[in-house]
Amino acid sequence: MGFVSVLNFAQQLIQKRLQPGEIAIDATVGTGADTLFLARTVGPRGRVYGFDVQQAALDQALARLERERGTGAKLASAELLLRSHAEMAEALPAEHRGRAGAAMFNLGYLPGAEDLSVMTTPASTLPALEAATALLRPKGILTAVLYPGHDGGGAEAQAVERWAAGLPGAEARVILYRQPQRPEAPYLIAVEKV
Repeated sequence: MGFVSVLNFAQQLIQKRLQPGEIAIDATVGTGADTLFLARTVGPRGRVYGFDVQQAALDQALARLERERGTGAKLASAELLLRSHAEMAEALPAEHRGRAGAAMFNLGYLPGAEDLSVMTTPASTLPALEAATALLRPKGILTAVLYPGHDGGGAEAQAVERWAAGLPGAEARVILYRQPQRPEAPYLIAVEKV
């Protein structure tokens, strides 16, 4: 049996900490897989906020949520915003500050997109990570899946790793889940707020 994928490991970490009825953030909606996971996890009393700069991503996520609701699943309400993840602090109501149970980042570009030049960058990702950390409650968790194997992905991964390493230990605990023999493989950084 092999190790779990970085995406599955991120979900496992969140599932152990995120509670029904909580607020959750999908900082990079993409195809909506994390949005759906968060909506299932917090359930019908919870709320999920999703951010993406591409309408195609939000449309895919909305379709995924509607398909799941069509099966009778009880999901959280989801507000999908056509905005950069760097704007989450301004986009979320002030009363959510310090109350979110989880924030998920799946960096890079939209899978299957025609224009791969539209991708996350350190210029937007680092402010988004700061904002998400401030929005988390104590013991809340942030996960960031990094993709060093594509153009620009390596620089973004290094920037996120430096950011995470610089977090004061009294404020957050950080783990790294990575295959060191495969430097181009996706990997995970998780931050638990103290």
